[in-house]
Amino acid sequence: MEKRDYYEVLEVEKTASVEEIKKAYRKKAIQYHPDKNPGDKVAEEKFKEAAEAYDVLSNPDKRARYDQFGHAGMSGAAGNGGPFGGFSGGMSMDDIFSMFGDIFGGHSGGFGGGFSGFGGFGGGGGGAQQQRRYRGSDLRVKVKLNLKEISTGVEKKFKLKKYVPCSHCHGTGAEGDGGAETCPTCKGSGTVIRNQQTILGTMQTRTTCPTCGGEGKVIKNKCKECAGEGIVYGEEVVTVKIPAGVAEGMQLSMSGKGNAGKHNGVPGDLLILIEEEQDKELIRDENDLIYNLLLSFPTAALGGAVEIPTIDGKVKVKIESGTQPGKVLRLRGKGLPNVNGYGTGDLLVNVSVYVPETLNKEEKKALEEMERSDNFKPNTSIKEKIFKKFKSLFD
Repeated sequence: MEKRDYYEVLEVEKTASVEEIKKAYRKKAIQYHPDKNPGDKVAEEKFKEAAEAYDVLSNPDKRARYDQFGHAGMSGAAGNGGPFGGFSGGMSMDDIFSMFGDIFGGHSGGFGGGFSGFGGFGGGGGGAQQQRRYRGSDLRVKVKLNLKEISTGVEKKFKLKKYVPCSHCHGTGAEGDGGAETCPTCKGSGTVIRNQQTILGTMQTRTTCPTCGGEGKVIKNKCKECAGEGIVYGEEVVTVKIPAGVAEGMQLSMSGKGNAGKHNGVPGDLLILIEEEQDKELIRDENDLIYNLLLSFPTAALGGAVEIPTIDGKVKVKIESGTQPGKVLRLRGKGLPNVNGYGTGDLLVNVSVYVPETLNKEEKKALEEMERSDNFKPNTSIKEKIFKKFKSLFD
């Protein structure tokens, strides 16, 4: 199942303060706590999901990484998740309860005594809710990058077909001076209160108003261009700055560049999925690059200079005489930068030696003469050195 956006989980805006995030998590924790929902597996998963969202959004570093890279930023190349091992679904209730001391003033276990430790849940407390604003849906695009673009970072432009605010009503959804009036059902609060008898006593819950959808108002005279939605289908050119060091499968996020929200609501995000264009000569291994060099037998025996391709062009590398197959030459700093700015990888040159498949008479005679020489017979130390490297490939 695809992970939900953390801001959506806690029902907060992208600009929410830490205090607002803590308040939103507190509300979710009360709503889905196991003591309140005994045996309800769905509520338990939502309880864990809210804890995961809070752990990331309440931490400035994790939140910044999440805002830029989305869920991909919580694991792998873009960094790891929080203290619960990346939130792969294996976090225990003890892990979550351990956070409650800071959030609920030291109350870390079950609710107990009628939720009294949380400020009068059953007595109608909790205060009025903020009126709802519609949020536009996210947009997803793919971008294919070559190694040069990945090494330096790049700007890409996208022409997006998307929902934009209606220019006729300026996004309000109302025609002319029609405006909007207070919702008669919720009296402008955006929510309605429902009382329910449970084994724990009378439970009072707030739900979104079915008449106004949580906005607290209804439109009297709908705009003729957008039928009262406040949005129409259009297009926008967006420039995306892609940082150096991104990797295949990574997802970047641009806040507010998705579909516009109805009635001047909050726009969704633009999610950019990174794809890598396979290079003809270089192989990527995280931040390192690998080049397979095939030497001729004379060059391996006599030594010399060969050209090696790099991201920035070809460079000359000295080959020592007697170079053996399996030797790895390291060109430091010729790899890819780390996406978080922690250094640059290397270019590893893996050496192989080409053995001719056919020989003419003169070549065959020359090699037969060489074979009689002890220099052409591998000694024990060279043999062990080569096979040791070969064995290490399987360890």
